[in-house]
Amino acid sequence: MKYCIGADVGGTSIKLGAVDEQGELLLKWETKTRKGDNGKLFLKDIADDIMDAIGSHEKLKHGELLGVGLDVPGPVLPNGYVDLCPNLGVREIYPAKELSKLIGGIPVRIANDANAAALGEMWQGAGKGHGSICMVTLGTGVGGGIVSEGHILYGSHGAGGELGHMRVDDTETENCNCGGRGCLEQYASATGIARVARRMLDKSDEDSGLRAIKDISAKDVCDLAKAGDELALKALSYSMDRLSYALSLVAITTDPEVFVVGGGVSKAGDILIELIKKGLANYQSLIGADRYEVALAELGNDAGIYGAAKLMFPEK
Repeated sequence: MKYCIGADVGGTSIKLGAVDEQGELLLKWETKTRKGDNGKLFLKDIADDIMDAIGSHEKLKHGELLGVGLDVPGPVLPNGYVDLCPNLGVREIYPAKELSKLIGGIPVRIANDANAAALGEMWQGAGKGHGSICMVTLGTGVGGGIVSEGHILYGSHGAGGELGHMRVDDTETENCNCGGRGCLEQYASATGIARVARRMLDKSDEDSGLRAIKDISAKDVCDLAKAGDELALKALSYSMDRLSYALSLVAITTDPEVFVVGGGVSKAGDILIELIKKGLANYQSLIGADRYEVALAELGNDAGIYGAAKLMFPEK
């Protein structure tokens, strides 16, 4: 049995899993992310965990490890170079090369975490059966990953697929966390959806269940929108309209088969898909919005593991 190990590195924890060629998750586990020494601490922990897993689990011990896939929350160049990854406290390193040295020369490949999640969803999730997808993750921020004909779109600076910082409103006066203004993240992230709702409340006298909530969250907005609250629906519709506008630009540049929506906000379900499809119909006319499938992500927190492992199965 041939298998690969995927390591999905986050700022708080590292999720690891062994995946076989058919995409079956054989084993998964999690460890704390130790920061410091420019990545050497968490890379050593990953190496130790991998060698322990191989030595203690029969399926892995008697199988053939083809390699290890690694993803990190920051831009990654096609050659594996990471200039800066603030959530991990690392800069100017080649994490894949360093990890390979620690595990006896076993091949290691690396990608950005959102790109890995997109690759995982294409392989075994909502994009299964397709070769080209765009995944957008709606969480505290907005992440994105693009896979074209089975290959991750890295970009020349490792920033390919960074949808959250596409400018979608030239009239915005407040700064995004990136320093820009009018970024998609300011409207379609969990914090952005709540921000849009608060703005609409301030400018309207319309009755809404949102007025009774002290600290409005994206979940509050989504729940009330699904329950028929008109102001909540207006806020959510505007946020998804800005997302649809961004996706229409992706559609005309990379022409994916499927748009996959993940992240915590995606738990709101079908209402998001309906609003995104409506928005795409407004902005995409050359090819026709009805030709693009829009789906909710299916792999949840395991998407990064699958995608990282898939880095070592490029021909599959």
